Amino acid sequence: MPLNLLILTNLFPSAWDPRRAAFNRQQFERLAERDEVEVMTAVDFHQRLRGRRGDPGLRAVHASDFTYFYPPLLGRSLHARCWLASLLAQHGRRLREQPIDCLLGSWAYPDGVAVSWLAQRLGVPYVIKVHGSDINVQANHSLRRRQISASLAGAGAVVAVSKALATRVIDLGVDPRRVHVLYNGVDRQRFAPGPRGAARSRLGLDPTMEMVLFVGNLKTSKGCVDLVRAASALATARPRLHVYFAGTGPAAGEISRRAWASQLHGRVHLLGSVEHAALADWYRSADLLCLPSHNEGVPNVVLEAMACGVPVVATAVGGIPEVVPRQAGTLVPAHDTEALRSALARALGRRWDSRRIAVHAAHFDWEDNVHRLHGILATTAGKVQRVAA
Repeated sequence: MPLNLLILTNLFPSAWDPRRAAFNRQQFERLAERDEVEVMTAVDFHQRLRGRRGDPGLRAVHASDFTYFYPPLLGRSLHARCWLASLLAQHGRRLREQPIDCLLGSWAYPDGVAVSWLAQRLGVPYVIKVHGSDINVQANHSLRRRQISASLAGAGAVVAVSKALATRVIDLGVDPRRVHVLYNGVDRQRFAPGPRGAARSRLGLDPTMEMVLFVGNLKTSKGCVDLVRAASALATARPRLHVYFAGTGPAAGEISRRAWASQLHGRVHLLGSVEHAALADWYRSADLLCLPSHNEGVPNVVLEAMACGVPVVATAVGGIPEVVPRQAGTLVPAHDTEALRSALARALGRRWDSRRIAVHAAHFDWEDNVHRLHGILATTAGKVQRVAA
């Protein structure tokens, strides 16, 4: 019998950010093929004021949203209370009347903390899914850590996207028997190996260049500025090197300034936001994907690039070492620009076995992921006997 599930998160596409969190979209749309799923997205009031940016074209899930208000100068430790107050003011009556078997909060703070309080009000069980910096960064602040620890401890289950993240959750006091590691999956019909020359031709790219691709938010913590600095040091020795950035964010200006002032002038390309479906040809066009993040869970862009047979140069943070073996890429310490420069040079000069990389990535399967997630939610809702972690 299908479950009645309510998922609450800021990590889901909406009319105000149609391309947000493709990993959650893929998971929740598949979950909605077997359960009754409503995803209620928290839209930051600043984002709402900027206006709608497009239709996310969601399927299967019932999508709704609410505006998340908070005083701009208010301490971050009070944001979960603002999150819950915003939700109840806009949807409280409906939520009290709505049949719900289980709540799922995706992102620990403020979303997961607020979901734990909502669950108490409604008298329903809840699960929290954690992703990376919601634990690795937010839980480093004492007032937020207390709230996060309490919400995780009260959850029927905690879903972590990597073993490293699961260990952090257990360190926060959660019973290991209630912590489940679920690696994200890859849509292998969309992300699969293909001829590099054909992909570059479709995108109108130079077939002879060396191409490094970055996919993600353009913010300092993603290491995108580190990548420009490392690539600049290679520019003279590798005159055919070009770096492409797919994404938007506050670091775009600094990337442009550093490229202008270096030997990479004219060889750094800011693509802006790229449709998820269109990323496949960008991966296939690249000699390698580079993601030098300062902290991570398990970024789906790494899994998708490997599914296309593309090697990865990334930082050894979070769950990345769990999913990138030596035959698929090279890992370096975070913040180490010289190590990153050296790794890029080695990776660009090496012959990689694309088929072997893609075979490894085939282990990351959405169908298995969603089957297990459904089991965890059903167990928490008391609809089946407890399943193994």
